Amino acid sequence: MHPAPSVITFTTLSGLGFGLLFWLGLGLPGPTGWVAAAFFGLAFVLAVVGLLASTFHLGHPERAHLALTQWRTSWLSREGIAAIATLLLGGIFALLRVIEIAAAPLGWLVSLGCLATVFTTAMIYTQMKTVPRWRHWTTPAVFLGLSLAGGALLANQGHAALILLAMTAVLQLVAWITGDRRLAVSGTTLATATGLGGIGSVRSFMPPHTGSNYLLREFVHVVGRRHALQLRVIGLILACGVPIPLLAAGLTHITALIAVVAHLLGVLCLRWLFFAQAEHVVGLYYGKR
Repeated sequence: MHPAPSVITFTTLSGLGFGLLFWLGLGLPGPTGWVAAAFFGLAFVLAVVGLLASTFHLGHPERAHLALTQWRTSWLSREGIAAIATLLLGGIFALLRVIEIAAAPLGWLVSLGCLATVFTTAMIYTQMKTVPRWRHWTTPAVFLGLSLAGGALLANQGHAALILLAMTAVLQLVAWITGDRRLAVSGTTLATATGLGGIGSVRSFMPPHTGSNYLLREFVHVVGRRHALQLRVIGLILACGVPIPLLAAGLTHITALIAVVAHLLGVLCLRWLFFAQAEHVVGLYYGKR
């Protein structure tokens, strides 16, 4: 799949924003006054900027609101509804915390909404039968893990961040190991796609056209194996490998900043790979798989 910057920004920033809002909803930390305004402001900025970035990948961004009407069948629609509801409830909860009014049940509802929003975001990709690498339980697991771990870092929840980062690193490795062979295991080939496998070996006689087209630009992105391996190492080290020892040693203002920046850069790298290595089955018709 084409790793569009808008979608990478969307999944990264919104995940961090809703991850931070999740911990704030639980009262971890439980700031009030101007400190609460700063924490909630950061969460809302990350979430809203991420959501707005996603519209730049649409052919007609002005029609984005129409997606909310398809909630019965579309995970994208469900994500939009969950995000709006969570941000509205989160805004009310934030206001109550700023004026130092306790509202724990509302905070718990906000946290539940954050989980629902990140989960529905992940399900947009998990439900795609045409991308076997994504169609696995590790996709929502990694999305939720990175969101909660990043949110814990921003919320200064050191022990939770340490555990979640370690767990997410393992989940990411499992996603890569199983995902690398999922297209082959799925049994989808040019023969099965055309239904001609029963009469012999099937191969493409000539390409459908001599130039590029929308399918090639959006769904066929090939990453060299060596290049992908290097990016995997870099992404995992930045997202998890750098913050974990810093957390274990105890964060200071400087090391906390380093941990957050490293994690953000690492997640951006992992998200780029998430899309770039997604083998859409349409690539079989072009000999790209």
